Amino acid sequence: MLLPALLLTLSVAEASPASDLFRAATDQVTRGYYGWSTADLKALNEKYDALLRVRCSEQGEACPYDTGREVLKDLFKEFGDAHTNVRDPEAAVRLREVTQDLAVQRTGARVVRVEGGLLVVSIMPGSPAEAEGLRVFDLLTTVNGQAAGKRGDENAPAGPNEFVRLEREGRPIRVTVRRPALPDQALSLSTRPLLARDVPTLSWAGADGRVAVISYPTFLPSDASTLFLERLNEAQAAGARGLIVDLRYNGGGSLTECVAAASIFAPVEYQSQTRYNGKLSTYSYTGVNGTRGHFLNLKTVPPGSAAWKGPAAVLVGPNTASCAEVFAYYAQRAGATVVGEKTRGVGNSGVVFGALPDGGVVSVTVLRAFNERGEALPEAITPDVLVPGDIPALTGEGRDVTLEAALQALELKAAK
Repeated sequence: MLLPALLLTLSVAEASPASDLFRAATDQVTRGYYGWSTADLKALNEKYDALLRVRCSEQGEACPYDTGREVLKDLFKEFGDAHTNVRDPEAAVRLREVTQDLAVQRTGARVVRVEGGLLVVSIMPGSPAEAEGLRVFDLLTTVNGQAAGKRGDENAPAGPNEFVRLEREGRPIRVTVRRPALPDQALSLSTRPLLARDVPTLSWAGADGRVAVISYPTFLPSDASTLFLERLNEAQAAGARGLIVDLRYNGGGSLTECVAAASIFAPVEYQSQTRYNGKLSTYSYTGVNGTRGHFLNLKTVPPGSAAWKGPAAVLVGPNTASCAEVFAYYAQRAGATVVGEKTRGVGNSGVVFGALPDGGVVSVTVLRAFNERGEALPEAITPDVLVPGDIPALTGEGRDVTLEAALQALELKAAK
């Protein structure tokens, strides 16, 4: 007679913020997952639920969300689908800001962690960072007096997330800038309200300065393909003889946008397969001439239709992921030369985001990707020209070896 009451008491005692987070995330993945992992999700849930109980044994009902998130990260790592993951409240806020084109306090610089500092990978045109002299591929070795980037196997205190937090505070950020053949320089970066998203930018390269380089940082905004097409049209109007699209620091975004953008090279039909209420269903994302397409115009579009018909290259690397891999795949199929390092490896699936009780989100893989012939898209993109990233050459000598290799590949194409 006492057993039901005892079980109820144990259940209540085990409830905590950590367990609430764990249940919410694993329930959503269990219900919605439709990706390529063949791991036993039920067995993994049971294994890590038991681990969470051990981790929370001392704190009991006070066991925090952070503990639940740490256990979930380990679970999803073993599950083996990098597209399925859990993100904290701060990451969820940033995702919402970018996708909804919200304004936030920013310097206008975007940075990534590399050996020796934070590498500036994009600067928003007209931003404080641009006005105050910061340049793409500057290396920030300190931020507000703290060491930045990577130091051997240890991450320095100031990383990309810390840089964003400082921006949101709205106070000047003191940085030490390292450039090739110059003494380290101190800069004070101010902030002002700017769109949270980053935008495609156009620069020029090549011996004659007529190769257009479009740095494409994200596919998250709803107008990402429109902005890209604007830069392409600008390049064509200026007489570009070659095109390089830099996706080395593009982590993906909207399938609608990346498929539309990839269709500058040739019409694109991206087929997705998902499971809804236990039944499989398919849906296609299409693009023509750099814009969103539909089935009718795919059937009637003239053969060889393309917004760009000249020589092209796409730069990729380990930070190229998801939709950026989709773009690279269709560009490669259309004849563009892919240059750089192998991509992250989540290009054959798509996700949705589910809310979590801590204000974060769980990313759940819900679709598998195929081309118009029903062939599964590859996990990762292997470059046609393999060029290991060389941060010392970039920050110490001012040489972008990946860009150099792409320019060389375009010259070889032009010579044929």
